[in-house]
Amino acid sequence: MDTSEPDNSALGLPILDMGTDPLTIIQRQQQTIADLKLLLQQSSKEIQELRSQLDKYQSVLIPYSRRYSRRQRKRQQGISAEPQSVISVADINVTFQKHPKSKEVRDLIQNAILENDFMKNLDTAQIEQITDCMSPCQYPKDQLIIKEGDAGSVVYVIQEGRLEVTKEGRFLSHMGVGKLFGELAILYNCTRTATVKAVEDCKLWAIERQCFQTIMMRSGLTRQAEYADFLKSVPAFANLPEETLWKISDVLEDANYNKGDCIIRQGAKGDTFFIISRGTVKVTRKDDSGQETFIRTLQRGEFFGEKALQSEDVRTASITADSDSVGCLVIDRESFNQLMSNIDAIKANSYQDDVDNNGVRKKIDNEFKDLVLSDLRVVATIGVGGFGRVELVQPVNDPSRSFALKVMKKAQIVETRQQQHIMSEKQILVETNCDFVIKLYKTFKDTKYLYMLLEACLGGELWTILRDRGNFDDSTTRFYTACVLEAFDYLHSRNIIYRDLKPENMLLDQRGYIKLVDFGFAKKLTSGRKTWTFCGTPEYVAPEVILNRGHDISADYWSLGVLMFELLTGAPPFTDSDFMKTYNIILKGIDAIDFPRCISRNAQALIKKLCRDNPNERLGAGGGGISDIRKHKWFEGFNWEGLKQRTLQAPLVPQIQHVTDTRNFDQYPPDAEGPPPDDVTGWDADF
Repeated sequence: MDTSEPDNSALGLPILDMGTDPLTIIQRQQQTIADLKLLLQQSSKEIQELRSQLDKYQSVLIPYSRRYSRRQRKRQQGISAEPQSVISVADINVTFQKHPKSKEVRDLIQNAILENDFMKNLDTAQIEQITDCMSPCQYPKDQLIIKEGDAGSVVYVIQEGRLEVTKEGRFLSHMGVGKLFGELAILYNCTRTATVKAVEDCKLWAIERQCFQTIMMRSGLTRQAEYADFLKSVPAFANLPEETLWKISDVLEDANYNKGDCIIRQGAKGDTFFIISRGTVKVTRKDDSGQETFIRTLQRGEFFGEKALQSEDVRTASITADSDSVGCLVIDRESFNQLMSNIDAIKANSYQDDVDNNGVRKKIDNEFKDLVLSDLRVVATIGVGGFGRVELVQPVNDPSRSFALKVMKKAQIVETRQQQHIMSEKQILVETNCDFVIKLYKTFKDTKYLYMLLEACLGGELWTILRDRGNFDDSTTRFYTACVLEAFDYLHSRNIIYRDLKPENMLLDQRGYIKLVDFGFAKKLTSGRKTWTFCGTPEYVAPEVILNRGHDISADYWSLGVLMFELLTGAPPFTDSDFMKTYNIILKGIDAIDFPRCISRNAQALIKKLCRDNPNERLGAGGGGISDIRKHKWFEGFNWEGLKQRTLQAPLVPQIQHVTDTRNFDQYPPDAEGPPPDDVTGWDADF
């Protein structure tokens, strides 16, 4: 056994002589402890400084790692749920089948929802309705509940038993009581990414996508209709058209008060208008001597502070919550004025160029009226999409021209129930005449396919250039963003929402200018109303689309902010290989994203204003419309007139030697699937 003394010198401690006075030993030990504490403090400070430096380096290096993964990433296909049938206000009181549950089961389901990263964002009323509608189902031991690769449409909550999750035959995890799973399937028709099997006899609760989406849509419409009814009772709003009331009702915010809370104080300056949606309030007024007098009680449907919408209002009385729970719908003067000026601007637009567009359309129809499908020769495949391919074609009798022929499989369109989207795409493109939007010349069809003869943009996809370059500088990004804004200005002024902005859908023409393509998710909206179908590309969809709260053109401004981020860094801000995780990152908001240093301060400010969680607060959605975006500091000095007149030099001018030059496109293999089955449903009669 080693009986030698430990080497204190190696630890930085003094070597003590055992004959030293004990008091001296204690003093030396205390000094050593103090020295070690000081050393620990210095080490902690150094660690903190090193961490700070690491964070700074990561803010620079992360974009490069993202950029690398962006190069490896395949083109993202857009996804879409079945288009929602429009529910009228008269139908919103439709009832769903409810399945009885004990309080314990209801609590279990609601706790499972609240613990789920996506479902926890739903409103309390929506969670209650979902709980009501969940139906029971049982699975014996070893039975498959979800099979990898199958289409999914149901979300589940486990009440009893245990489940096993596997992917490609490999074990991933077990799930037990109180777990919610399969939530991606209630957003849209998707392929299950894993297999779930019962390892014990299990009891589950389930809800179908159609029921879930109807609950979400109905709750939004109910709230909007109720708010519009409140507004009709207010003299200041009584004569406004219904579409304006729906717009105003959409920006109203809920405010809640407890009994005794002061809502408005006499003498204070105010800019806020209130409508009582729940409970009662009392109105009191103080005289010059300070004596307070009760004036009256206001209840549900009544309002106060209406003068604040016209000018700064000095409150002439105090308003106090008089019941246990008081709810008010609130709008401030700035929001009201922005909204009203935006509505006035839209109404004032006479759309004179739509009349001119009719002449353009007639000219195109006359030019191509005799062209048949057999007159076209396929040169090469220049794109592959969800429903088919895009071929570069030439008229056999005119080798001086080329076109893009979009070929879509009818059977696949029917299988995924996208007929409405395809018909909408054709109608919108027929009516569109914009230099920043692809032109449609003619459509064809046969028993297997639908065809769109489109303008050929031989500069290729912006996605390909971004992939090869890694990212763009401020000036290049500004040019491409401005091109998109011009397209949005044209579309949005006609109440058309695009819904699929991404580099893959931006083609360069021969001068390097951008044209938007693929209008499969575009839709013409009724003024003041929203649309409800979940569609878009996962990394680009806005929060209100994910949460099924209804969306309008402000969703396009969100995607514009995402596009700016991707062009500047090489990767979108919200991304994960798991789509559900991507959506959860989006729901956390743009403020949770670390901006790399390659994004300038002004660009960051604009991205954050475009990606506000509240659609009504996004730059572009206010009274100034797209002009507010053009006036932003990031665009300071930009030649908008030169862009519109196409005299502005593009940052990248593609090399194109002839009308069949495909050098700017990736190469695609031939279609290996073979011809699809015939489709004779007749839904495409107007195509």
